[in-house]
Amino acid sequence: MPPLSKDLVAASAIPLILSILKKGDSYGYAIIQEVRERSGGEMQWADGMLYPILHRLEKRKLVQSYWGVAENGRKRKYYRLHRSGAEELETLRAHWTRLHGMLNQPEGGA
Repeated sequence: MPPLSKDLVAASAIPLILSILKKGDSYGYAIIQEVRERSGGEMQWADGMLYPILHRLEKRKLVQSYWGVAENGRKRKYYRLHRSGAEELETLRAHWTRLHGMLNQPEGGA
């Protein structure tokens, strides 16, 4: 199977991030690892892709960041889903479900 297109990866980034944060607060590296796991290794995100998206989500008040302390005692920036982010995730899920339905319609119909 060919690799996922960059356009599809980009289009899915926000819903994936929001759905990961819906499970609980997380930090950049852990989000990247979760995406890799969920995609079976097909999506290999880098910091350079993730952090600009997180910053945009923060500006839109969909996520909130805060500083916490990791197990090793170092400071780490965590992200949590805002209520408006959870609402946005539900909207995006509905859009993806509609699109999935369109793609699964029998060919030649309508």
